[in-house]
Amino acid sequence: MSYYIEPAPIKDKENPFESMMFRFDEAARIIGLDDEVYNVLKSPARQVIVSLPVTMDNGKIEVFTGYRVVHSTVLGPSKGGIRYDMDVTLDEVKALAAWMTWKCAVVDIPYGGAKGGIICNPRKMSAGELERLTRAYTSALVDVFGPDRDIPAPDMGTGPREMAWIMDEFSKAQGKTVNAVITGKPLVLGGSLGRTEATGRGVMISAMSAMSKMNMNPIKSTCAIQGFGNVGSHAAILLASRGLKVCGISDHTGAFWNDNGIDVEAAVQYRLENNGLLEGFTGAERISNDELLEAKVDILVPAAIEDVITKNNAHRIKAKLIVEGANGPTGAKADKILYDNEITVVPDILANAGGVTVSYFEWIQNRLGYKWTAERVNRRSDRIMKSAFEKVHQTAVKYDISYRLAAYVIAIQKVADTYRYRGGY
Repeated sequence: MSYYIEPAPIKDKENPFESMMFRFDEAARIIGLDDEVYNVLKSPARQVIVSLPVTMDNGKIEVFTGYRVVHSTVLGPSKGGIRYDMDVTLDEVKALAAWMTWKCAVVDIPYGGAKGGIICNPRKMSAGELERLTRAYTSALVDVFGPDRDIPAPDMGTGPREMAWIMDEFSKAQGKTVNAVITGKPLVLGGSLGRTEATGRGVMISAMSAMSKMNMNPIKSTCAIQGFGNVGSHAAILLASRGLKVCGISDHTGAFWNDNGIDVEAAVQYRLENNGLLEGFTGAERISNDELLEAKVDILVPAAIEDVITKNNAHRIKAKLIVEGANGPTGAKADKILYDNEITVVPDILANAGGVTVSYFEWIQNRLGYKWTAERVNRRSDRIMKSAFEKVHQTAVKYDISYRLAAYVIAIQKVADTYRYRGGY
């Protein structure tokens, strides 16, 4: 078939969209996807680039570039976060949008995939500047967003505060309060209990499910968490509560190691009191991020940014199990190295899908006008994550492939089947 072409060469720092397409092509080959549906699924449905003039606190106007990519609406309205970061690119947003499509399909949620981003440094902006930027972005995309069209959420550099601003600005344009236009909101604005820790909880459930298949005893297992933001810190707390010894943690300020295990609760408290940073933490020895990634542990959780495990360092990874809390932390060319070294990888589109699962619950609650208890949210989320893992495991066994490829096979097959039923022009 015409699409089985060698993918474009991937550089040392892999292009996230090329990495996504490399896996997409492999999975498409396994299921025998026909050219017509292949061409539909590989292409984003909509790509929007906006210029956002914002008055800064010094009175000058600065123009920011914002993106919103809707990859697919085959399964339902598109869903995906908005990140504020200086390294945001269109290719990154396209890849993240596609990953959202596959993620929602893997956990059987009726959403398509989308992603957004603004090129900015939120750490160097005041609350007022961030609010004006967020409202300008919302106003520019008011015809894209909508509870039945495209539903944003928080991502790197954003949180409940920014989601509240988006909801308010969109509601003003509609002349009524529209809670369901966005998820990850503060509780008082219709946010869901359990949402803050949802992604980290999904990582924990995925890790425990994989450990069960691998006959690994949590009480005798060690773990390193690369990235100690919302996802990494909650994953660390929950894994430690299941008996794992968390020996290493890190953020962009550095990595920390303790052979006897880090007091995760103390690290979280230190971070809260230190402007969200681990820098200066005294409960462990300072090491490099590379040393943490390559440490001799049973489980490695990359929970920060894309492309931290590449063809250059994959052969030095010593963990038996990698559970991807971040989106795209492993480059496509590292996959075969890890697989050949018998390192099990629970891929991002499965492992961190707890976040979008509880976002879906938040959207449902907003539509119903009824709030669920935290116990109900966690119970239903855990059930969905365990069921999705089992499907991925069975598919991996059936085709004798990695969990990552199995997850792509399930997702692409589901979206392709739905597209065939819905049809095109």
